[in-house]
Amino acid sequence: MSTHDEHSSFIKTPQQLIVVVLAAFIMPIIAIILLVQLVTGRPSADAAAMTPEKIAERIKPVSGIEMGAPAAAPGARGGEAIVKSTCAVCHQAGVAKAPKIGDKADWAPYVQTGLSALLQNAAKGKGAMPPKGGDASLTDAELTRAVVFMANSAGANFKEPAAPAAKKKSK
Repeated sequence: MSTHDEHSSFIKTPQQLIVVVLAAFIMPIIAIILLVQLVTGRPSADAAAMTPEKIAERIKPVSGIEMGAPAAAPGARGGEAIVKSTCAVCHQAGVAKAPKIGDKADWAPYVQTGLSALLQNAAKGKGAMPPKGGDASLTDAELTRAVVFMANSAGANFKEPAAPAAKKKSK
């Protein structure tokens, strides 16, 4: 068994004593210097932080979702492309009770109402869904293609309208 001497110190040599005494003087001085700098220092902003580019970068949307901005000419977009660019924002995850793409149970009550009722809901909006899913540039044919694509992916058997033929260039 070892006995513990209550009066012994962790300082055993003169070198350790010198280090402890110096640290006891230097550490408070450093702390005082840092506190004085903190109190008297003036914060400075980056001069480039207020440029229009930097401001736009700071306030841009976090999600990066952009509605609108068609990739093809209006009227020429296919149902799948429209669903991916516009409708999937809500219908992929079922946001605000939107029927999920491909989920037969979610779509069954809507499919039973028929294509014309589905198109009317899509055109005018329903619940949290804005008219035309928020993409005002959709033509009636494009909206029909998108609705048919989503309904058919959930088991419906609606006929998709054909895409318009490409216009020939005149010489």
